[in-house]
Amino acid sequence: MEKNQNEASIIIIPIDFTEQSLYAISQSYNLASYTNSKILLLHVYEKQGEERYDEVTQLVKKTQEEGKVPCDFMNVKGSIYRETIRIAEETGARMIIVGLESHTSSKDILNDSASEMIRKSPCPVITIRGKEQRDGCENILLPIDLTRESREKVDIAIKFAKYFGAAIRVLGIFSLKDEKYENQLRAYVHQVKQYIKSKGITCSNKIMPSENIAESLVEYANKIESDLIMIMNKPDLSVKERFLGTLAQKVIDISNIPVMTVNPLQRESLYYSAPM
Repeated sequence: MEKNQNEASIIIIPIDFTEQSLYAISQSYNLASYTNSKILLLHVYEKQGEERYDEVTQLVKKTQEEGKVPCDFMNVKGSIYRETIRIAEETGARMIIVGLESHTSSKDILNDSASEMIRKSPCPVITIRGKEQRDGCENILLPIDLTRESREKVDIAIKFAKYFGAAIRVLGIFSLKDEKYENQLRAYVHQVKQYIKSKGITCSNKIMPSENIAESLVEYANKIESDLIMIMNKPDLSVKERFLGTLAQKVIDISNIPVMTVNPLQRESLYYSAPM
C-alpha cells in the first residue's frame, strides 16, 4: 500500500485484554509518535457476543489521551493471529506490536499460531514479554551472522536508530569449534560497524563464543542494558525446527527485552541458511 508523505502509517496492536496486551499499548506511544504512526487496536473475538465494543472504545480514548497519538480500533471475528496478518496486509501496516505472557521456563517455545503469525507477517513484529517500562530506545542489539538474510536488517536497524537517536551494538556469536567462521565473522562485524557509523549512528561491536546462542544473546542484551533486540526470522522451517523451534523463536521465548523480528525478502532460490 502506497502512502502520501503526510499520511500516518499504522502500528497494529492485537489486544485480548490480558495484562501484557494492554502493557504493549503503553509501550507503543513513543514509537507511534516518532514514526508519525496511528495506533490500530485490533480486538479479535471468537464467538458472537464477545465483541466488548464499549471496553474497546474506552481503551481507544485512553490511548489517545495518554499517548497523545491518533488511535482507532477494529473488532473482528476469527483467529487473532490470522486476522492480525490479514489486517496488516490490507492496511500496509508499518509494524505489529504484540504483548506476550511471561513464560516460566526457557524450554517453552512460542506456540505454533503466534510463531506462524511472526513468520508470515508482512511487516516487522515487536514482541514484548517483560514489564519494565521503557520510555524510549537508547540501545539496539543487532546480532549478525554471515547469511545474506541477516544483512538485510542492518539498514532497518539504522532507520530505527535514527527515529530514537539510539546507538547500535553489533554482536557476532560463533561456535567454539569453528575458528574459520570466527575470523570471517570478526571481519564482517567490523565492516558492519563502520557502515553504521558512516550513517551517523553511534555503534560498537563485539565477537563472542557460545554454546547456546539464544541464552547468550539475551544475557548479553541485559548486560549492556539494551532496549531492543533485532533478529531475522526464518519463514521456512525444517522438521527439527518445527519440533524444537528456531533461534528467533527461542530468543522471543526467553527474552525479557522487547524483540523486533524482521522477515527476509522473498527469493526464488530454494537455498536458505539459518539467519540470526
